[in-house]
Amino acid sequence: MSNFTDSFLSANTANFPSEQLPSLRERLAQLDDSQANQVIAAADVKNPTTALILSIFLGTLGVDRFYIGHVGLGVAKLLLAWLTFGIWTIVDWFLIINATKKANLVAINNALATMTVPTASSEASEG
Repeated sequence: MSNFTDSFLSANTANFPSEQLPSLRERLAQLDDSQANQVIAAADVKNPTTALILSIFLGTLGVDRFYIGHVGLGVAKLLLAWLTFGIWTIVDWFLIINATKKANLVAINNALATMTVPTASSEASEG
């Protein structure tokens, strides 16, 4: 595993669920350096603190959910948050950080799924 991958994981430990970091490190270790760099570039990692700030100031408009890629919840929040008299927005202040970490994990897992690691049997069939 490259130093770039190690530095990426150490710099982004707060952006992923802590219980998933060892398995994420193992999956990135299976890739070569160029594949790991492609996965890291393809995964659009969002900052949970930015999502919380957006939730505090623009949460009633659903901007926080749009930011992390939950478009359906963003639209629902935009259209229906006023019906809950702001309670949905306040509850979401406590949920948005974990939702952002889970969305980051899904994004990097999707990027890892698109990256195929050649196996010995596929290399033997090509050669």
